[in-house]
Amino acid sequence: MSVRCRPFFLPRELTVVIITAVYIPPDANVNTALSILLNTINEQQRAHPDGVHIIAGDFNKANIKTVLPKFYQHVKCPTRGENTLDHVYSNIKNAYRAIPLPHLGQSDHLSLLLSPAYTPLRRSARPTTRTVTTWPENALSKLQDCFTETDWDIFEHQDLETFTGSVLDYIKFCTANVTVDKSIRVFPNQKPWMTSEVRSLLKARDAAFRSGDRALYRAARADLKRGIKKAKSDHKRNIESHLSSNNTREVWQGMQDIINHRGSTAKTENSSVQLAEEINSFFARFETPQQQHSSASALLPSSSSPGSCAAPLTVTEHDVRRVLLAVNPRKAAGPDGVPGKVLRACAHQLTLIFTRLFNLSLDQAAIPSCLKSATIIPVPKKSPITSLNDYRPVALTPVIMKCFERLVLQHIKDYLPPEFDPHQFAYRANRSTEDAIATALHAVLSHLEQRQSYVRMLFVDYSSAFNTIIPDILINKLVNLGLPPLTCAWIKDFLTNRPQTVRLGPHLSSTRTLSTGSPQGCVLSPLLYSLYTHDCSPAHNNTLIIKFADDTTVVGLISKGDEAEYREEVLKLAAWCSENNLALNTKKTKELIVDFRRHSTDLAPLYINGECVERVHTFRFLGVLISADISWTENISAVIKKANSGCTS
Repeated sequence: MSVRCRPFFLPRELTVVIITAVYIPPDANVNTALSILLNTINEQQRAHPDGVHIIAGDFNKANIKTVLPKFYQHVKCPTRGENTLDHVYSNIKNAYRAIPLPHLGQSDHLSLLLSPAYTPLRRSARPTTRTVTTWPENALSKLQDCFTETDWDIFEHQDLETFTGSVLDYIKFCTANVTVDKSIRVFPNQKPWMTSEVRSLLKARDAAFRSGDRALYRAARADLKRGIKKAKSDHKRNIESHLSSNNTREVWQGMQDIINHRGSTAKTENSSVQLAEEINSFFARFETPQQQHSSASALLPSSSSPGSCAAPLTVTEHDVRRVLLAVNPRKAAGPDGVPGKVLRACAHQLTLIFTRLFNLSLDQAAIPSCLKSATIIPVPKKSPITSLNDYRPVALTPVIMKCFERLVLQHIKDYLPPEFDPHQFAYRANRSTEDAIATALHAVLSHLEQRQSYVRMLFVDYSSAFNTIIPDILINKLVNLGLPPLTCAWIKDFLTNRPQTVRLGPHLSSTRTLSTGSPQGCVLSPLLYSLYTHDCSPAHNNTLIIKFADDTTVVGLISKGDEAEYREEVLKLAAWCSENNLALNTKKTKELIVDFRRHSTDLAPLYINGECVERVHTFRFLGVLISADISWTENISAVIKKANSGCTS
């Protein structure tokens, strides 16, 4: 039995309370009973997605967590003897506190009083104030006219820092003249359909109530109801338009709105300048004094001797205009403060000046520090945060620099042979995680068709792989691949002397200058990492090294118990990591053995740098759960569990 009620007071984020009474007899079919309960609760949640759903009763041995994993038990005490047979669940964690009371009449069960323990969002989280930039009507056309009438020749300067800084400052100045900054308050219990029109109607109703005029109040209340109904209808149509669109991003956004998915809930508590400084120091822990690891630096041309190298790479106005028009206007501006919306809307007006600036940078094999600067946003990997290693550094770099990198990216790709690093499946056209998974499983299953064979799969974990790249080692590899020396010099300047600041909420750390690693978030970083690791390849035919970005998997195809080549390959990989400054994390490195032999024996453990590698039965390989029996059972169960979790969150 279910009862729908609307208490006199209910927090704004909750619309209704639905109480469902349940009794499952000891001799009942538990699966059938739970199936009926699941269907009932699903119907209620579809009808009232923002409601409080309480399930109370005598469940005996049934466990509703198996079908409703997002419901939370509130009874912590025994209710009959020493057993807890009477449960109270709700879809809000810590919403109630169950207080045991004496028996009622001849009942042998304790009575339970539910005392509300829920803290409304309005009290648990303060409203946040944000400053947003608004674009009045015709603001973009005014900006375009301003840039069209600008004499860009006055900005040109042989000093690249001066040239770039003056251009970016002028663009920011003109943008500030046509935009308006507003401070808005965002409440934690604000509904997604809330609009400025509804807020105005809400204020009008409250004013009418305070005036004491009943007729005016009734009219204002009716207007508010109509406004809310219209806002909800518009919000519904907006979500439906996302789902009917052929745009993948919009479809996914619509799905997120439907299931109320807001990404990771991990938040950084008690953020401060001191914590930002500690995180910045932690992210810079791989910084080492630059040493010449090879003769590559001797091959690089000096900017003071322009005639000592081949003709530099140049970009055309057509190329620059193309990348400016492709800028995503939704992306946040970098440390330079120039938004992508301006670059895209004014692409035709800004093409000429940025073409000159890019070509000067390529000619001098240098990049101004204002374009290399990065604001690091620490993204929590999990919740709660227990150490600094639980943060992932994501670099926010200037949007115009991303455009520049795309032009250089294509130039680098033109020098790479088609068969370059065939087992690197990331950042390659027509390659994906599915290809990497299919290649690995095909090799495993094909080998297991042979007699007396088994497979050992080593899933290698690196500690902050992108942050450990040594520029000199990379440049040496680029020179050997045949890239022009001037391009190599430009890349080295791109990777060295990079200003870095950490932003943690409203707090900024001091600036550090790094010359090790490649910042995550840059366009060039993925390709540079692939080039850095391209020579990590197997030396034996019975081993495979499959790479997807910094995810590396060694597949050892073992026949007749001979593991010599596999173990030699692992030793070779460890030595390669040491030579290339990659930190192999043995504690997070796992090994999975696939052995279908009837009379299999215990295999000797694998050691890397003196540490034993943990052996597992399942491993999440590029988003898919791989098990030792090469079945999809555990992966399917994990996908279903995740889908249920998302739909009931």
